[in-house]
Amino acid sequence: MKVAVVKELFPGERRVALVPAAVGPLVKGGHEVLVETAAGEAAGFSDEAFAEAGARIVSRDEAFAADCVLTVRTAGAAGDAWDADQTRIRPGVILIGTCDPLTAAGACREAADRGATLFSLELVPRITRAQSMDVLSSQANIAGYRAVLEAANHLPRILPMMTTAAGTVTPAKVLVLGAGVAGLQAIATAKRLGAQVSAYDVRPAVKEQVQSLGAKFVELALDTGSGEAAGGYARAMGEEFYARQRELLGRVVAEQDVVICTALIPGQRSPLLVTRDAVARMRPGSVIVDLAAERGGNCEATVAGQTLLVDGVTVLGPTNLPAAVPFHTSQLYARNITTFLTHLLKLGLPEVNLDDEICRDTLVARGGHLVHPKVRERAGLAPLESLATTPDRTT
Repeated sequence: MKVAVVKELFPGERRVALVPAAVGPLVKGGHEVLVETAAGEAAGFSDEAFAEAGARIVSRDEAFAADCVLTVRTAGAAGDAWDADQTRIRPGVILIGTCDPLTAAGACREAADRGATLFSLELVPRITRAQSMDVLSSQANIAGYRAVLEAANHLPRILPMMTTAAGTVTPAKVLVLGAGVAGLQAIATAKRLGAQVSAYDVRPAVKEQVQSLGAKFVELALDTGSGEAAGGYARAMGEEFYARQRELLGRVVAEQDVVICTALIPGQRSPLLVTRDAVARMRPGSVIVDLAAERGGNCEATVAGQTLLVDGVTVLGPTNLPAAVPFHTSQLYARNITTFLTHLLKLGLPEVNLDDEICRDTLVARGGHLVHPKVRERAGLAPLESLATTPDRTT
């Protein structure tokens, strides 16, 4: 199989889907690896390094002519770059990458209309044998780490307690909202830097994980039930619950020097946790880093992609922190995507094995149709089994 890697054209995206170290195993497996010119340059990987590893450097058109194209961003996740790239897609090409399927189903439908077989890495199931393919976790880990560094860089005080001849400096207070992968890494990083850390999550089950990292688990007088949906994600709650949660969290937020927001619900707007009023009650100089900015933000004052000063509080709305450290995030992503590709190849790719949970759950488009039930629903399409009774072009 010819496997190609293309250069990412999304603004600010510096990662690359494959690194030179990942080329060798694919070549040894009998596959030809094509890499678009300068695909890894922004991440610190030269064309020469790819060539020495056994890849062939090609143009973008040649890369899209391969049997399988590996990307960091494709379809809806590629933004305006998708408009040009979709014209390069030919029937039968296999596209693997992040494609924002639950919020950009229209772009996925365009890939289907052009006959592509599209796999979305955001949809990798959270099961034990798929952990090494989980790009959301590998990238969120780095985002949580980086969020704390961003906060420390903007905070007009240091994080650790420090005793000097001039006196003792008290530690900064850091609150992490959401104890998923990004949140837990943010907790660990803030603790390593010496901050006094607390964390809140709607899922009571994560209390032990938070405490194991040395942080205090914030408990609010709320009935959360399990608070957990399939795959270990937080489940969406009712507006009455969120209103009460915002009220109670406001009191906790007001006491913090730093708030790191990481709460996300797959395919939905991020829950609003920190109100504008809560921001106003924080001490001047405090910092909020909202990792949910791209999905609407956990903080009411957040503007995606901007850093604002709101009532003396610095509010950061980063939309792609993993791209800020592309050397290592590309290494992790490459490990995820090659493990995923190798798994599909063992199942007989380009044939698609729908008996396999990983293959079935990540397959978005095939044979001219959107085939993933949730993506079809977001695209306003009938269930696939009813296609025989509906007019053509309902796919």
